[in-house]
Amino acid sequence: MTSTVPLPLREQAAVRDGWLDQRIDELLPGFMDDAGIDLWVVVGREYNEDPVLPTLLPATWLSARRRTVLLLHRTTGGVTPMAVARYPVGRFVQAWDPADDDPALGQEQAQWAAVRRAVDRAQPRRIGVDVSATFAHADGLSHTDATALLAALGPWADRVVHAEQLVVRWLETRLPAEIDALHAMNALSHATIATAFSPAVVTVGQTTALDVAWWVRQRFHDLGVEPWFQPTVGLQRAGVPLGGVPEDAVVEPGDLLHCDVGLKTLGLTTDTQRNAYVLRPGETAPPAGLVHALAVGNRMQDLVTAAMLPGRTGDEVLAAARAAAAAEGVDGDVYSHPVGFYGHGAGPAIGMWDAQGGVPGTGQAPVRTDTTWALELCVRVPVPEWGGQVVRMALEQGIALTADGVSYLDARQTGLITL
Repeated sequence: MTSTVPLPLREQAAVRDGWLDQRIDELLPGFMDDAGIDLWVVVGREYNEDPVLPTLLPATWLSARRRTVLLLHRTTGGVTPMAVARYPVGRFVQAWDPADDDPALGQEQAQWAAVRRAVDRAQPRRIGVDVSATFAHADGLSHTDATALLAALGPWADRVVHAEQLVVRWLETRLPAEIDALHAMNALSHATIATAFSPAVVTVGQTTALDVAWWVRQRFHDLGVEPWFQPTVGLQRAGVPLGGVPEDAVVEPGDLLHCDVGLKTLGLTTDTQRNAYVLRPGETAPPAGLVHALAVGNRMQDLVTAAMLPGRTGDEVLAAARAAAAAEGVDGDVYSHPVGFYGHGAGPAIGMWDAQGGVPGTGQAPVRTDTTWALELCVRVPVPEWGGQVVRMALEQGIALTADGVSYLDARQTGLITL
């Protein structure tokens, strides 16, 4: 396991393939048992990959090749990964030898015939496929492939079930080594933000918020990592209504800066928001009202993490956190989400910015241990030094939830960055 990011690409591949082996051998058997699925079928075509597919492919496979069919068979000895594909797929057992094909069949028909032969050998009780009305990550089986698969299965088609629970467990659960890597990735993100919000990047009175956002994206690229969304930097300013400062505005003394950035490497992602203050001439520290607003944001983080009890649904965590905040007079919103293979990952949503009463579908999923999250929220606090103007203090911080409770990935922001 590595504690340093970014790694050279070849080393990344070795780490990722080691994780994949460990996940298949140690995690997947239990997930399949819990879901009652003994054969999991994942299908993707080039340029139309199932979201699960990249998490099962070797690191040197950057996408599906032609049609790639993966079969994961639960046996008494664990899980046997098989591939019905034109090319070898890492440790997956080749379950299709074109030399066995009926010459009368076209290649596509021959591939589906090979799938059928593999299923006949496996004799599964329940066949899981990636179809879900709730989680986009678990809805990756295309209509075309679903139609062809069901036709190929013949009498086995009656045993097909939706694999939503299995997919979510596979995507949301983190190995200890993956959590260690996410600590390092969040540290890299925090260090990048600290530089972005410094005189090394910002010349007050000249640099725009948009300049800073593009600097972050370029910096990630130069470091050998990539963003999974366009970084954003926004300004709040005394005397200007919230949202009234354009993204291409020049940074001025007295501004409150906020960023939202996320990087990806090693097949994992981060999602981070932090805040900075531009000192006015003669100031040596931010106004006490802004310092207090950040402290209120930290308190809101405490209330959410205290409510994140394994077994509760996302909606139950949201309701408990909001009730605790209301009891303390904290005005804020919670919109936290899992983060791992994907930035907005599979698993329970704990609110959305426009759904503070609960999130239909994804909000009903249970919170589980060995998962990582973007603890995302905001508070609204009047600032006396700004004439009582309400400031929106938004925070987003990576956390891990394990049997030991919640831990922060790297460290959360407890003081405003100043420049």
